[in-house]
Amino acid sequence: MKKNLLSVLLLVLMIVNIVLSAVMMVSVTGTNKKTAELMNSIGLAMNLELYTPGAGPEVSMADTETYVMETMTILLASSGAEGGKQTYIVFDISLLLDKTHEDYATYSGQISGYDTMISDAVSQTVSNYTEEECRASFTSDIRNEMLTSIQNLFKSKVVYGITLSNIKYGG
Repeated sequence: MKKNLLSVLLLVLMIVNIVLSAVMMVSVTGTNKKTAELMNSIGLAMNLELYTPGAGPEVSMADTETYVMETMTILLASSGAEGGKQTYIVFDISLLLDKTHEDYATYSGQISGYDTMISDAVSQTVSNYTEEECRASFTSDIRNEMLTSIQNLFKSKVVYGITLSNIKYGG
C-alpha cells in the first residue's frame, strides 16, 4: 500500500512539474520575442547613427580604389589619471576612393601629393582624444570624424571611406 501511495505521489509531482515547465516555457517564449524585437530596434538605431555622419552613397568594390598611406603615429591627449604620461597611438590607414565620383579624375593620380595634409588632418582629429576615449570609440565615432576631416580637406566626397588596421597603443 505504501509503495502504491508513493508511486501516485511521484506521478502527481511529475505532472505538476510538467505543467509548471510548460507554463514557464510559454511565458519565457513571449518575453524572448519582445526582447529580440527590442534588440533589433536598438541595433537598427545604432547602425543608422553610426554610419550617417560620414557616410556617402554605396560604392561597389569594382568602383573603389584603395590608397594605402604610411603608418601613422600620433601623440594622444593626456588624461589626469595618467600623471602626465605621454601615450601614442599607431595605426595603418587606407583611403577608399570612389572611381565614379566627379572629382576622382582630379585626385586619382596625385593623391600621394596630399599625404602630409591628410596626415595632419587625421592627427589634429585624433590628438584631441585620450587613450581611454580612443579605446572606447576609435573604430566608430573617431573614425567618422577622421573621414569628415579628410572630406573637408578635399572639399569633396571622393574619399568615401577609410579603413584602419594594426591599431596599437604605447607610452
